[in-house]
Amino acid sequence: MTTQTTMPNHTIHQGRNVKRFREMLGIKQDALAFELGEDWTQKKISLLEAKEIIDMPLLEQISAVLKVPVEAIQNFDEELAVNVIANTYSFQDFKDNAVAAGFNYQPSFNPVDKMVELYERMLQQQEKMIEKLERLIEKK
Repeated sequence: MTTQTTMPNHTIHQGRNVKRFREMLGIKQDALAFELGEDWTQKKISLLEAKEIIDMPLLEQISAVLKVPVEAIQNFDEELAVNVIANTYSFQDFKDNAVAAGFNYQPSFNPVDKMVELYERMLQQQEKMIEKLERLIEKK
């Protein structure tokens, strides 16, 4: 299996990325374990999140549960993202340069609307997770 790298001697830590996406979605380790099947536990998820490389079949299964593309887990590099942001013009610089060049930058979407859509999607996923956990509790 090949490993994606973004910088020399810098390997992307897939387990840490699983943890990041899981936490962003508000999903607990127990809930992820439940979704992955009977042989999964919170402790096993914790160990998984410590692994640098995750086998592709398992990565695909996790991706499906989290509803996050496999590529996002494989390629997200927080260090690289911070460097790109730090080395990019600020939005105001971009806007000033665009106006000076004769362009009038008008976004075709409202960023607040996009954040609301993301929040609503995360709430729906959380509600589904709660329903599944309630069904699991009722069975016991």
